[in-house]
Amino acid sequence: MSKVGSDAGANDPATRRPIGIPDKATPLKDLELAARETFFPDDPFRPFKNQPRSRRLQLGLNYIFPPLQWLRSYKLSYLKDDIIAGLTIGSLCIPQDIGYSKLAGLPPIYGLFTSFVPPLIYALLGVSREIAIGPVAVVSILLGTLASHQLPVPTLATKKCDTTSLKFINDACTQYRESYLALIFTATFFAGIFQAALGLLRLGFIIDFLSHAAIIGFMGGAAVTIALQQLKGMLGISTASFTRKTDIVSVLRSVFQHVDEWSWRTALLGLFFLGFLLLSKFIGKKNKKLFWIPAIAPLTSVILSTLFVLVTHLDKHGVAIVGKIDGKINPSSVGRFMFHGEILKKALRVGFESALIALTEGVAIGRTFASFNNYQIDGNKEMIAFGTMNIVGSCTSCYVATGSFSRSAVNYNAGCKTPIANVVMSIMVLVVLAVATPLFHDTPNCILASIIINAVLTLIDIPAAIKVFKVDKLDFISLMAAFLGVLFISVEIGLLIAVCVSVANILLQVTRPHSAVLGRIPGTSIFRNVEQYPDSSRIPGILIVRIDSAIYFSNANYIRERILRWLDDENDQIKKENGIPFQFLIIEMSPVTNIDTTGILTLEDLRKTLQKRKVQLAFANPGTMVIQKLNDAGFVADVGNDWFFLTVDEAVEVCRRHLTLGHESTTPHVPAFSDESKAPHLQS
Repeated sequence: MSKVGSDAGANDPATRRPIGIPDKATPLKDLELAARETFFPDDPFRPFKNQPRSRRLQLGLNYIFPPLQWLRSYKLSYLKDDIIAGLTIGSLCIPQDIGYSKLAGLPPIYGLFTSFVPPLIYALLGVSREIAIGPVAVVSILLGTLASHQLPVPTLATKKCDTTSLKFINDACTQYRESYLALIFTATFFAGIFQAALGLLRLGFIIDFLSHAAIIGFMGGAAVTIALQQLKGMLGISTASFTRKTDIVSVLRSVFQHVDEWSWRTALLGLFFLGFLLLSKFIGKKNKKLFWIPAIAPLTSVILSTLFVLVTHLDKHGVAIVGKIDGKINPSSVGRFMFHGEILKKALRVGFESALIALTEGVAIGRTFASFNNYQIDGNKEMIAFGTMNIVGSCTSCYVATGSFSRSAVNYNAGCKTPIANVVMSIMVLVVLAVATPLFHDTPNCILASIIINAVLTLIDIPAAIKVFKVDKLDFISLMAAFLGVLFISVEIGLLIAVCVSVANILLQVTRPHSAVLGRIPGTSIFRNVEQYPDSSRIPGILIVRIDSAIYFSNANYIRERILRWLDDENDQIKKENGIPFQFLIIEMSPVTNIDTTGILTLEDLRKTLQKRKVQLAFANPGTMVIQKLNDAGFVADVGNDWFFLTVDEAVEVCRRHLTLGHESTTPHVPAFSDESKAPHLQS
């Protein structure tokens, strides 16, 4: 018989190399391997191997406190870069923090608190050199939305009660604001606990359940929601009278229900400075060397608008201003924690959801900038750092902090070398807290609104959404589901939809794995998907199918039905062409990484079904774990050792020798060997 693309002797049954089955590991060894691959895929203990005790202690301290490692190689020239970067992101974060605190339903001072303590803790424990720590828009709006849903304003507090202001309305309002602060601080504490626990237990893979597409959709929807929320500031509508809901319908209805509060002076001032900020961002994008222009534009806007209000007295003509900000350094908030009653249950829920988004955003930012500078980020170590800084932050009047993409990008472009840039930013915020908060008294609220709108527009990544649409339509459905969920329902429901759609996508891939019919590439012994390579030739009487997935209880029945459907479809085509009916089915097993007992039983059922159809089942290149389990289950012996092959080519050549060339097939026989001692066998 002629050989296509292979040596004739290579497929001689007498010389065919048997499939190897490795020695079965002990159950304890299997468990150890599974645990190591699940929780320690990055092998964090590798540097500790074969090291003396003193060296291990030093490596352990370096792991816990990364500055001990990078400070050894720190140069004086780095300090200049870090100071410039720190001052730059400080000038950006101060006006943003005042606005972001309002998104969380907090007075402006708490945004500044959150940019003082957490960055210092992260600089001590974090790995990323470029990430800028502080409050961010998405986490702020999520935290504020969740907290307001869990703790609605009581009737006795009246409609004028506003958690972003400390003005006295009545005793009920004051009591409500205290409860709201208690919920925020307790939720932040639990957010830190959740984050640190995920890192310590090596469960960082959990955040990977949020797909990149779902994150794009969630962030985009949150950005639109946040921008729409700022219409109240841009138009001069009071926060107390504005809706606390975040869906687009409720926000727009609230905007038009309060037309009597609109202020043309406020709108004109806000739009002017929004245009100024957008122009600054455009200049920065056009010329990377001018990155500092969009970085200082927010603080410049605050200074100019504040001076304008002071000169023109617009605050007496309907332009709302920030008002008094108590100048003090982070006070302790431990006494406000509530670890009992309804507040505890609400704080656990709010903290968990906030922790999830903060981790997802922070770790993604850290990994992104680490890839630019060719170093690795330990996701679990980052989670511990984030968790610790939020635990400490919750004790010092801070709410949930994480990495900010816009500030991190500015930090990176400013040439930061180490986390000392975060320390410089923190010191700058400290100075503002100590001596400069009175300067923000006359800052118009519309300027803060324009700063937030300008900041969140970067979260709407249209090019990324278009790319997702081109590459994967299922991913695009995930993206749009998260986007529309945030936009038309709520930030909380949008997050839930993002998680559910991501998990559903995973389940779909697991339960409906890809499979393909293979054909031989002309002139070779290589077999590939006939749809990908239309010129590949099919082997008469032999169907070759590849399963591109592990075979588990969740997909085993589908795989069986899909294989039989391949067989029926191909046979129908053969009948039309008056060809040879299939007598052999070869399953290419190399992509099958694992199989469970349900999968084995399903293959046994498939074998019996094929026997009734007088089709012989054969397997090519099963992996270590798969062949071991098939052998332990007795499936190898049932099928016959001689129907397991190293390659598809070898399986095809053996099957071709036993084809019945008539139109009616008979059950093929196991290959006969002239020398029984040379018959292939499975190694045990």
